[in-house]
Amino acid sequence: MNTSTPDTGASRSPEPGAPATRRTGRAPSLTRSDGTPVRVLVVDDDPDLAEVLSGALRYEGWEVRTAGDGACAAAEARALLPDAVVLDVMLPDTDGFAVLRDLHTVLPDVCVLFLTARDAVEDRIAGITAGGDDYVTKPFSLEEVVARLRGLLRRAGMARRSDEGPRLVVGDLSMDEEAREVTRGGDLIELSPTEFELLRFLMRNPRRVLSKSRILDRVWSYDFGGQAHVVELYISYLRKKVDAGREPMIHTVRGAGYVIKPVAGR
Repeated sequence: MNTSTPDTGASRSPEPGAPATRRTGRAPSLTRSDGTPVRVLVVDDDPDLAEVLSGALRYEGWEVRTAGDGACAAAEARALLPDAVVLDVMLPDTDGFAVLRDLHTVLPDVCVLFLTARDAVEDRIAGITAGGDDYVTKPFSLEEVVARLRGLLRRAGMARRSDEGPRLVVGDLSMDEEAREVTRGGDLIELSPTEFELLRFLMRNPRRVLSKSRILDRVWSYDFGGQAHVVELYISYLRKKVDAGREPMIHTVRGAGYVIKPVAGR
């Protein structure tokens, strides 16, 4: 079990359940692109540390679940489908690197922030090489963990600020839902009503593979009875408008569906 704990004192975030009015002076909260709470899984075998972390993240308005070992982490990840995971490197039944490999089979683009009591350069390199996005060395301040997660989520296009209005953003692709305007790299993209709804559904679920049947249900609101090729047709229309002459953002995952994600490095 880990013995390190976060810094105490003024840097400690408020307790869970604190009223929203206490947000004065804080950065605007983040939500998922569809306006629902950001989902975070905290994996640490120290229950006190997990509770403190969870309280700080819930204070951000996020949905949080915890797991104390690798097996529980896998089960919780499949149930929650988190946008981000705070993952301890040292766990009682495995290590964080093995947990990450398992997570990536279900959520290949989930943001991962490693927690480690080891500050050796080789340990940091191992975490990043394994597919982690960032790391924090214990002991740490809760504000640092929250700030790192906010940065990861925004750079990945998986969350937006609550004061940004009805706008979806994935990489350099932006959609104003009220004005029904779409731009990429500042260039206006003209879409038909159906193309707009399809792109909106994709952008509300960035980095998540969406099956044809799920797209049919959400965009067309009924089952086409074996005519799922209509999804392929409209995906091709979108690609010609969104990806034409640019690095592609809309991808086909063979046998699974479609996904939209930012161009690597942006």
